Amino acid sequence: MGDDAAGGWEEIGGRAPRSVNVGGIELARGSRVVLRPRPGADILDLALTGKVALVEGIDEDLEGGFHLRVTLEDDPGRDLGESRAQPGHRFFFSLSEVEPLAAEHQPPPARARVLVAGIGNVFLGDDGFGVEVARRLSARPLPPGVEVKDFGIRGLDLVYALGEDYDAAVFVDAVPRDQAPGTLYVIEPEIDEDELSLDTHGMDPVRVLRLATELGPVPGRLLVVGCEPETRMSGDTTEELVGELSEPVRAAVGGAADLVESLLEELIESVEQGQGRVKS
Repeated sequence: MGDDAAGGWEEIGGRAPRSVNVGGIELARGSRVVLRPRPGADILDLALTGKVALVEGIDEDLEGGFHLRVTLEDDPGRDLGESRAQPGHRFFFSLSEVEPLAAEHQPPPARARVLVAGIGNVFLGDDGFGVEVARRLSARPLPPGVEVKDFGIRGLDLVYALGEDYDAAVFVDAVPRDQAPGTLYVIEPEIDEDELSLDTHGMDPVRVLRLATELGPVPGRLLVVGCEPETRMSGDTTEELVGELSEPVRAAVGGAADLVESLLEELIESVEQGQGRVKS
């Protein structure tokens, strides 16, 4: 990650509605609703009248209105819609077009989903720190709902992943802040919506988050676990390519994995207790 991106970590972040209140019942991912398309809706929507659907996620339009992404409860291809493999199995309805089932007919609250994203270039020395921590975490038993992924320098992949209705995300990255090499940081950024852009051929985590925020909801909590690098390489010349972490950064990998695990416990507890969710 470049120095400019590292310096902007404190300036980004995200808060998106993870639940909405309809008729006195809170709807979130996994909630059950009956579809009631408005009069005049297209024939495909009207054909779904009275069908029971499961809420997959909540989207906000340009006018500030909310829409539910749903899949039909009795659709044998529902998993295709949830995975976005077949968009025809996913449907969108406004809040006025759904009728929540009574509370006693709602499933238990969905488990929190947390993304742990390892970020960095393994050929640029300490920039590969996040990738190594992700590899270490992938070998550990983690709570249900936690997904660890190595994104490397695939910025666009990370943008899409952030739109997959995670409740929280933890980025693991090399973050230069002029401290001793190997120093670990926990940063909870705040959004700055200016200059939303992304070079899709590289990884600038600051711009990734800004673009993801522009495209749709991002996780309600975003944390960065960073490590002070000893080697800071630009990758402009092949002579700079180094596929190993420096000694102090390598020594910090285990502690960083432990730190991420402790943060996961706090994030899951806060999400499942309803913190960080916004009611409309």
